[in-house]
Amino acid sequence: MEGDISQMGQFIGAGLAAIGSGAAAIGVGHVAGNFLAGALRNPSAAGGQTATLFIGIAFAEALGIFAFLVALLLMFAV
Repeated sequence: MEGDISQMGQFIGAGLAAIGSGAAAIGVGHVAGNFLAGALRNPSAAGGQTATLFIGIAFAEALGIFAFLVALLLMFAV
């Protein structure tokens, strides 16, 4: 009985940690959408901001990957 409760806690924690992966997708969408909105307002400055776009996307994806790793650790760690 006690092992079942502990396994249930692992799965609930992993599910909550996996929400971070979905939040990372939302973050990437915000970064790309804001870049596109700014590029449409001032196309001449868009070329200089492309590196910033990729850095923002990389940071958002890194947080998603970390959340995924935490979910895996919660599921399979003893």
